[in-house]
Amino acid sequence: MSVASLRDVAQAAGVSVTTVSRFLNGTLDLPDRTRTAVEAAIHQLNYQPNPHARRLSRGRSDTIGLVIPDIATPFFATLVAAVEAEADRRGLGLTLHATLNRGERELSYLQAVRRNQVDGLIFVTNHPDDGTLAHAINVSGQVVVLDEDVVGTSVPKLFCDNEQGGYMAGRHLAEAGHRRTLFIGGVDAMLSGARRFGGFQRAMTEIWGADAKIERYEGEYSIGFGRSAAKRMLEARLDVTAVFATSDEITTGVLEVLNAAGIRVPKDLSLVGFDDVGPLHLFAPAVTAVRQPVRALGIRALSLLLDTDWTDPTKLPPEEIMPVTLITRNSVAPVIRS
Repeated sequence: MSVASLRDVAQAAGVSVTTVSRFLNGTLDLPDRTRTAVEAAIHQLNYQPNPHARRLSRGRSDTIGLVIPDIATPFFATLVAAVEAEADRRGLGLTLHATLNRGERELSYLQAVRRNQVDGLIFVTNHPDDGTLAHAINVSGQVVVLDEDVVGTSVPKLFCDNEQGGYMAGRHLAEAGHRRTLFIGGVDAMLSGARRFGGFQRAMTEIWGADAKIERYEGEYSIGFGRSAAKRMLEARLDVTAVFATSDEITTGVLEVLNAAGIRVPKDLSLVGFDDVGPLHLFAPAVTAVRQPVRALGIRALSLLLDTDWTDPTKLPPEEIMPVTLITRNSVAPVIRS
């Protein structure tokens, strides 16, 4: 049995193919008599509209793109799951692109918006930009920048409150008596690195003033960098009593090295993490950390993408910040004063 086509429906209803197509797409109101004839033909022929063809006729794909550096970390895996669930709830498809944090892959995926392969992109990068990426985002159109800034872009942006998160970590350590600390995190060229360090420094100096001593190691948010930073700290015999490791991955790497070296947390060294998406509560000891609202970030990013009026660049929403929370566990101990 052959499958009925749009042309078959049009012939049976006595109207043009264009009339049936526009009626099905919701772009044409028909007189009652004509509408009844078209609906009867659809029913009699058991016509099943081609959803792909209908989307193309509307100039839409009903698909959203999500561009992330990788999918291996708990942070990005959780973000993907949140966006996927929200897209499904809204009846949309999701295409996932892992860039391996490479600029050329990011640029190729941005082309997908310009070629109308997706209706918009949620875009996450994890490296500084020389202006090339910012230009590509600005000319691509419907892009929401999430988690990490791309300086020079004029699109909706959504971040967690990195500055407040750094402040919470610094305040927590300073109030426990720690004034000689090590900050392990991103570079100043990245929004997260600059703001987390700025908040941490502000909290430490509020309590300790000029007596606050902060060492800083800058690098990637990775387990490997956490390991190398911890080894560097031990080899340099840094005179610190606490570490602020600004991602789950860095925290994991630091703990591996400390455990291997027989450094006890928090008896010998206190530790605060950031993200709290991975199983920090299962570590021994459970790690105090600043928690990012990762699922809420994903859901809100999709809302921004779908609800923004993209026809008027002057009305694009400003940078939006979502709150973070300090989750207190067992990895910070008061400094023992002699």
